[in-house]
Amino acid sequence: MFWTAWAILSVVGDIVVWVFVGPHTPPGALTETAKSDQFDFNVLLMFAVPVLIGVWMWLAFAIRFWNVKRGGPDPVGGEAARNNKVAQVSWIGITSFVVLFLAGFGTWALVVDHGSGGGEGPNPVWSPAGAVKAETAAATGNSSWKVGEPLVVQVIAQQWRFTYRYPQFGGFESQQINIPAHTTIVFNVTSLDVIHDFWAYQLGVKADANPGINNVAYTETKGTGSFVVRCAELCGIWHGGMFNYGKVLSQSAFQNWASSTEAANAQNTKFLPAFSWTYYPSANGAGGGYYPAGNLTPYSPSETYGSATPAS
Repeated sequence: MFWTAWAILSVVGDIVVWVFVGPHTPPGALTETAKSDQFDFNVLLMFAVPVLIGVWMWLAFAIRFWNVKRGGPDPVGGEAARNNKVAQVSWIGITSFVVLFLAGFGTWALVVDHGSGGGEGPNPVWSPAGAVKAETAAATGNSSWKVGEPLVVQVIAQQWRFTYRYPQFGGFESQQINIPAHTTIVFNVTSLDVIHDFWAYQLGVKADANPGINNVAYTETKGTGSFVVRCAELCGIWHGGMFNYGKVLSQSAFQNWASSTEAANAQNTKFLPAFSWTYYPSANGAGGGYYPAGNLTPYSPSETYGSATPAS
């Protein structure tokens, strides 16, 4: 009777959660990665609900039948509770199946979703079609983005802000991150100082920003919308204030924004270092400065920093 009731309640509970809770499970469906993460979370919920119902039912059963009566004997399970092979084998078998199934499911999700929005380092094991080609072209500084092609966005973290560089639009830098809808996005995440973390929550993307390392993460945007970017790695006293906001725009709106921003920043962009997957800060770069001024002693005699000094 107990197990029959548990099975019925578990099926009903799973259906209710899948239909009414599932569509609202974070991180949403702004990107294919986020949508896949939402599906994965819902699968885990389908396993968790029966367990939760079983615990509640067993607790209620124990309170009802094994509660200690005042002045009465202590409740005991008896010999059957100490040597129940059916219970022992069932416990080992069910828990082993759940663990192995979730391990296989998680591996499958990583493969089909190209890393599931997590940073894969400078040499990803899996990548979407055209992503490597877009990165290779972007590194030359002579490529331009066309609708339907992957967009390369470089995320540069430093205490305590994010800067975004668009190599397919002349390499301009912006404090605002905008990306086009229905497009594969190739995030190249790095840092100028300490370890940070680029966490674009609604995009389902999270990648460590390590100095001297290009950490690549992929996603594919769906519709338009807004998202929050936060640093998810303790990086100093103002770590909690290291966040900003981004937008997924229509492809035409993004093209207009990127082209106009490239033109407006052309005079400043030419003084930036050539686009690179990683950069080196200067000894005088604390407090928001990327590169030393032209009249300062370089941080290292073996590295070249910054750009040419602007003409007065």
